[in-house]
Amino acid sequence: MGFNRYVDREFDKKNPRTALRELPMEIIRPKSALLFVIINTALFVLTTSFLNLVCLLLSPIALIIVLGYSLTKRFTHFSHLFLGLGLALAPVGAYLAVTARFDLLPVLYSLIVVFWVAGFDILYALQDIDFDKSENLKSLPVILGKKNALVLSAIFHIITILIVALAGFLGDFGVLYWIGSGIFTLLLTYEHLIVKPGDISRVNLAFGTLNGVASVIYACFVIADIFLLN
Repeated sequence: MGFNRYVDREFDKKNPRTALRELPMEIIRPKSALLFVIINTALFVLTTSFLNLVCLLLSPIALIIVLGYSLTKRFTHFSHLFLGLGLALAPVGAYLAVTARFDLLPVLYSLIVVFWVAGFDILYALQDIDFDKSENLKSLPVILGKKNALVLSAIFHIITILIVALAGFLGDFGVLYWIGSGIFTLLLTYEHLIVKPGDISRVNLAFGTLNGVASVIYACFVIADIFLLN
C-alpha cells in the first residue's frame, strides 16, 4: 500500500476522491514513504529467511508481483486481476511457510482470492471511470463501461463461489464449512444487488464492508470446521 500511494501520488493529487490522502496533502513526504517501503521490503525478505529456503528464494518474486501491481493501470486494463494475484500469494505463502511444499488446496484458495478480489476491485474502479479516462489510466470499467463491468464482476464472483465449493469437496470439509460458504455466497450476491450502473452510491459498502465481513465470517467457519469437526 505504501508503494501504491508513492507511485500514484501525482494521480491522487489530481483526483478529487483521493486528493486528501497523506501524500497529496504532504502530511507524509514522498521520501519518507519510499523509505518506509524499502525498510518493510528488507524486513519481508529477512523474515522469510527464518521460515525455510523455499520461502526465501520465492520472496523476490512475491515482492515483484505485489509491488508491480501498482504500475499495471498504466499499461493494462486487467490491473484488477494483478491485484487479485498479489493478494492470492497469501494462502500459498502461508502453506509454504508451514510445510515448505506446494499442494492443491492452497492453490485453490489462491484462485478464490484472485477472482474474489478482481470482482470487488472492478466495483471499486467504477468510481474513477471519468478520471481514469482523462489521465489515460486503464481499467476494465474504462474499456467495458459500467454495465458490462458489473456483469464481468458478477462472473468473477460466480467463479469464486464455484472454487469455494470445489475446495470444500476436495478438502473433505464438514457442515460448518458449507454454512460459512453459504453466508459468503449470500453476501457476495447482495453486493451485486446494491451496485447498479445508474447508482454506484453504495460502492464503498459493497467494496469494503461486505467483503470484509464476508471474508471474516468465511474464515471463522472454516477454522471452526477444522478444529471442531476434524
